[in-house]
Amino acid sequence: MAGQSTYVPGSGLSRWFDKRLPIMRLMHDTMTTFPTPRNLNIWYTFGGILTFCLAVQIVTGVVLAMHYVPNADLAFNSVEGRIMREVNYGWLIRYIHSNGASMFFFAVYIHMFRGLYYGSYKAPREIIWILGVLIYLLMMGTAFFGYVLPWGQMSFWGATVITSLFSAIDQVIPNLGTAITTWLWGGFAVDDATLNRFFSLHYLLPFAIAAVVGLHIWALHVPGNNNPLGIDVKGPQDTVPFHPYYTVKDAFYLSLFVILFAVFVFYAPDFFGNPDNSTPANPLVTPPDIVPEWYLLPFYAMLRSVPQKLIGVLVLVGALVSLVFIPWLDTSKVRSCRFRPLMKQLFWVFALDCVMLGYVGSQSADAALHLAGIDMPLVWLARVGTLYYYAFFWLLMPLIGKIEKSKALPESIAKSVLGARGEHS
Repeated sequence: MAGQSTYVPGSGLSRWFDKRLPIMRLMHDTMTTFPTPRNLNIWYTFGGILTFCLAVQIVTGVVLAMHYVPNADLAFNSVEGRIMREVNYGWLIRYIHSNGASMFFFAVYIHMFRGLYYGSYKAPREIIWILGVLIYLLMMGTAFFGYVLPWGQMSFWGATVITSLFSAIDQVIPNLGTAITTWLWGGFAVDDATLNRFFSLHYLLPFAIAAVVGLHIWALHVPGNNNPLGIDVKGPQDTVPFHPYYTVKDAFYLSLFVILFAVFVFYAPDFFGNPDNSTPANPLVTPPDIVPEWYLLPFYAMLRSVPQKLIGVLVLVGALVSLVFIPWLDTSKVRSCRFRPLMKQLFWVFALDCVMLGYVGSQSADAALHLAGIDMPLVWLARVGTLYYYAFFWLLMPLIGKIEKSKALPESIAKSVLGARGEHS
């Protein structure tokens, strides 16, 4: 998709600037005239929406950092007292930031599932997918560190439980896991040093995410966008310039996204929050249930589904690492699930499986499902869900790609689009 630049400076000043720092040429070639498949649908707008979310999180985070105090005795009051009640519009900035994290993950999950459905991870876009997985992992780390900062009950105990997972390494190399946990804490328990370290990392990682996003976009501009048909661009008739066709489309759907975002900020600001986090951290009182934010619940359910601590940690890590190998696990020559009837059904089962794991992760460890007078522990649902998660990637993807009979692919994007228009006219 890369080609000769079509940028023509319009004045002497712009020509002078272009010879020394061709930023306008870069923006013109990558945003204005970049040839984009003409059949991209609504699900392809979430890349731009995610860029917006990242910018919002960085800007609001920097403002909040100006007033936050990373001290175990003062952190809770600096958020609930100073930021929420004394700083001008501090409540608004805080709610935008806290709800922005959930909206960020909501958008990134749609972005990832769209990539899975349309086969955007397949050659020649493997690096784009891997960089996307790296962004996702950095987001998870940033979100975890940020969840600790309000220093409420769930913040404190969440930090304690998650960091304690490293102690499972003791079962392989004695005392190593405990040493790593103590090093992370900066002492023998979650306290001042831990909070300071997590605050520093939470401030730093968004800029690392922004850097990887830059690489992600750069890698995207080499082969160009995938499309819902999963077929390659055959010529200029298959593409349209990114501007104005997709800038206008992205702006429209971004506006709808912002409206949904605003509904949570102004009408349900604590919808995604945990009530226990409205209470200051108390090391002597353990909450009845320690749960992470909703976007981490599927992996939390996998962790809890295994009674043995080390194996549970390995299952959790393996679930994340599996995402990196998807481009090579899928053996099908057809990208899009639109033309893969069997894989399409398995994909939707996988999507429901992730939702089920999220639900199970939100419930108590000993919760049960009551069906026809029978109590079925939810932990068994988590085990079945975890098994299908691994089977989908490591068994079904390689196997179905070899035995599935795919539907016939269109000759080109243009013929598919114009043919569909002809049918409706």
